[in-house]
Amino acid sequence: MTAAEIADALEVTPRSIYRDIAALQAMRVPIEGERGIGYILRPGFDLPPLMFSIEETEAIVLALALLARTGDEELKAAARRVSQKITGAVPEPLRKAFQSQALHAWGTIASPPPAIDLAMIRRAIRDEQKLALDYRDELGRASERTVLPLALIYYSEHALMVAWREMRQDIRNFRADRMEHCEPLDIYFQGQGERLRQLWVAGWRADVGRPLATADG
Repeated sequence: MTAAEIADALEVTPRSIYRDIAALQAMRVPIEGERGIGYILRPGFDLPPLMFSIEETEAIVLALALLARTGDEELKAAARRVSQKITGAVPEPLRKAFQSQALHAWGTIASPPPAIDLAMIRRAIRDEQKLALDYRDELGRASERTVLPLALIYYSEHALMVAWREMRQDIRNFRADRMEHCEPLDIYFQGQGERLRQLWVAGWRADVGRPLATADG
């Protein structure tokens, strides 16, 4: 649709459409096109309308605040965009709850890992893509290994990657701040990730809440 068609349907000026679409694109809404050509919203983005109670809104506000204390810069930016989208969509009473300074998350703010990108690890988990990892444990011993990333655990001080080690056929935890290098390989393990996570979770439950993994540091 052209900006003129959208403006006519909404009874606003085309200039307002240009401004609002630019704002939506900045928030990564998948709108394609430009002025003088027209715009298209790709299928699959529509969500059913949501309405939150005050308590649910406060839960979201606090969760986003806690997320902002992790060392994952991409997730922190995503949390800010989520807050902007929800604030712009909810009625005025809930908007005030979002913008209020009444809820705070306090404590240590985790520093980003010095040598690796947590966003890359999250993508490898989603894509079920193997990683080449250079790691140094708590005793300073260096090692190189190929792992299947399964999960990320965020603590206030650092993040842990849960991964399956092919050579040892077991699950291990790797502290992100002790990774010296980590890069995706052009090798995938599609269909295995969920099965290995179930093994990890089953071991966690069987061991009174402790993860089925030996920390390599």
